Amino acid sequence: MILGRFLLSSSPTPPPLHQPASQVGVPELVVGAALALLGLRSLARWLRVEFVAASWREQVLYSFHVATRVGLWFAFAGFFFGLALVDQPRRFTWYLLVPLAMAGLQLVTAVALGGGLAGAPRAKGSREARRRPVR
Repeated sequence: MILGRFLLSSSPTPPPLHQPASQVGVPELVVGAALALLGLRSLARWLRVEFVAASWREQVLYSFHVATRVGLWFAFAGFFFGLALVDQPRRFTWYLLVPLAMAGLQLVTAVALGGGLAGAPRAKGSREARRRPVR
C-alpha cells in the first residue's frame, strides 16, 4: 500500500511551477574531465602491455582486471559529471555502487592472478617475463 502511494506520487519530472534552476557546476566538470583524461591515459597504457597467459582462465582474469582498472577512472569521471549536470543528484546515489563493484572486481582479479593475498615467492625477473611493454 505504501509502495503504491510512493510510486504514484513520484514522477520523473517535478511539477511545472517548481522547476529547479539548472546550474552547471564548473569545478565538477573540470574534475570529471581530468578523470576522463586519466582514464584515456590508463587505457592507452594498458593497451601497450602484452600479457602472456598460460591458460584462457588467466587471459579472462587479466582482461577483467584491465577493464576494471580503466573503467574505474571513467566511473569516477561519470560521478563528477553527474554531480555537475544532473538536477537532483540524490536520485543517483546507487551510482556509488558502480566504483565500489569495480574496485572489488579489480581486487578479486588481482588476487586470482597473483596467486593469493600473501603471494608466493617468485623467481627473480618473473614479473618482467610475463608483462612486457609492446614497442
